[in-house]
Amino acid sequence: MAAAGENPIVRATAQTSLWLQPHRIVMIAIALALIVAAVLFMRWDWLPKYLPLALEGIWRTLWLLVVTCLLGIGLAIPLGLAQAAGPVWLAAPARAFCTVIRGTPLLLQLWLLYYGLGSLFPQFPWIRESFLWPYLRQAWPYGVLSLTLSYAGYEGEVMRGAFAGVPRGQLEAARAFGMSRWTTFRRIWLKQALYRALPTLTGETVLQLKATPLVATITMVDIYSVASRVRQETFITYEPLLLLAAVYMAVTGILVFVFRKVEARMPNRIG
Repeated sequence: MAAAGENPIVRATAQTSLWLQPHRIVMIAIALALIVAAVLFMRWDWLPKYLPLALEGIWRTLWLLVVTCLLGIGLAIPLGLAQAAGPVWLAAPARAFCTVIRGTPLLLQLWLLYYGLGSLFPQFPWIRESFLWPYLRQAWPYGVLSLTLSYAGYEGEVMRGAFAGVPRGQLEAARAFGMSRWTTFRRIWLKQALYRALPTLTGETVLQLKATPLVATITMVDIYSVASRVRQETFITYEPLLLLAAVYMAVTGILVFVFRKVEARMPNRIG
């Protein structure tokens, strides 16, 4: 952080000098050379035809990432709290859930839900006649559920350590001031735990993004499935894969940037 009263021009000059370091200049030059080579020596005539489908795939990938991460962290907080401070009858199932999720491949979990659970629903007439059937017959609910449970399983263990790492003195001081348990949890314990877990949450969110291509195996259309379709229909291999890599790298960079901004502002929020 900049010192109080520091000249903005000096700070901007210092930040600019970071980009002028020799290794950064070499990396930027290599990146520009690769971009120029890709534009000049590779085929991109297929892109206008598949661009609408690619944009739809990018949207679905981002939608899937945001929804599953929000639902997953919503499940991870009670899972971590149950393991850190809950009674045995809550801590044991939470620990078992996290162990099973972390100990089995995500692809296996996805297939068990889609090909296993999804194949059971048509056998029950009351399910086929319910308002849920138009959704249960599609692939995306199983993709959302599997990715949500996977994220919750990993983040539940992270939140367990984060809750356990909050100094007990802060919680005892809050009780001494007359705060209720809910107020203490909401204003002190949860905020401190989230701040401690935020660097790990950043990495897990990036890994969640890299796990989204697995939904292509159950016929969901995301950006990975679009690249596979281009490769199958045009027999062009490298160009769609390079574009796919560029999309994932761009989204990863945005995620890391946002999380770093949140991490830098969070100490002011929690005091």
